Amino acid sequence: MAGFHDIIGHEKIKEHLQKAIGYQRVSHAYILSGEEGMGRKTIAKAFAMTLLCEKHGTEPCMECHSCKQFLSGNHPDVIWVTHEKPASIGVDDVRIQINDTVSIRPYSSPYKIYLVDEAEKMTVQAQNALLKTIEEPPAYAVLVLITTNPEVFLPTILSRCIQLKLRPLKDSVVSDYLTEKMGVSDGQADIYAAFARGNLGKAIYLASSEEFALLYREVLTLLNIKDMDIPMLLDYIRKLQEDNLDLYECLDFMQLWYRDILMFKVTKDMNSLIFKEEYSAVSSCCQKSSYEGLEEILSAIEKAKVRLNANVNTDLALELMLLTMKEN
Repeated sequence: MAGFHDIIGHEKIKEHLQKAIGYQRVSHAYILSGEEGMGRKTIAKAFAMTLLCEKHGTEPCMECHSCKQFLSGNHPDVIWVTHEKPASIGVDDVRIQINDTVSIRPYSSPYKIYLVDEAEKMTVQAQNALLKTIEEPPAYAVLVLITTNPEVFLPTILSRCIQLKLRPLKDSVVSDYLTEKMGVSDGQADIYAAFARGNLGKAIYLASSEEFALLYREVLTLLNIKDMDIPMLLDYIRKLQEDNLDLYECLDFMQLWYRDILMFKVTKDMNSLIFKEEYSAVSSCCQKSSYEGLEEILSAIEKAKVRLNANVNTDLALELMLLTMKEN
């Protein structure tokens, strides 16, 4: 469990919440939004634990009775709103767990905190039920909606909450964390960081994922397609599908690879590469492909994504892409 100082990045959001605590100007309702893995729940927990900490600072002390209760998951003034239906948070969930209990004063703390994870799953009826609490909250109540998609909330919900959106971290911040905290090599850390697109949680997952390691090997083999004939290409497409690899992640990987080649062709700077450990292969591809050819390949990969999203036959969409890659 992390305090604010242990959370990587998101400095503006941390500063906003810590100032609110320090100046005793905590809002009654917040929306913390961002991609899965970006740290929304970690920030929400740090915020809640700091609000309840008996030292009344802008960081949780981790040592007082309140902090220990929070860390053990047994704090009586923290309510994690749950829901039995996996796809939705219904009106009864909100009424029973929030509306019917919010008038009961905190047991041992100055605040009573409601944390709603996957808040985007609230039905319209549930959001309307929540409005009364948000509009007329007791002074001690703090509601935190944790979501990947705030756009599904009613305008009346959005207008009554402080909205804090987590942004992607810089690739250098993510790769530094992987090398310093997880012992990942510099070259691999750069790949995970680029593939995760600033999402630290996703980068940590990739660094320990056997599936991604398999994808890495298979796609690198596929990228040597100039040495394969058409039947071999089609067999390889089937193999990718049989291995249950995520085709969209394969395409993302290919885009990073060919952008690396294009970048190296322009700059001749090895330090600009994401795939530094594949320098020889990148250099070889760079010599064999023209600028126009590389741009056609990147365009073909993007078209393949569009076709797959449009439910075009998978074999056909990938075959057209691979033929363009082979020709260029």
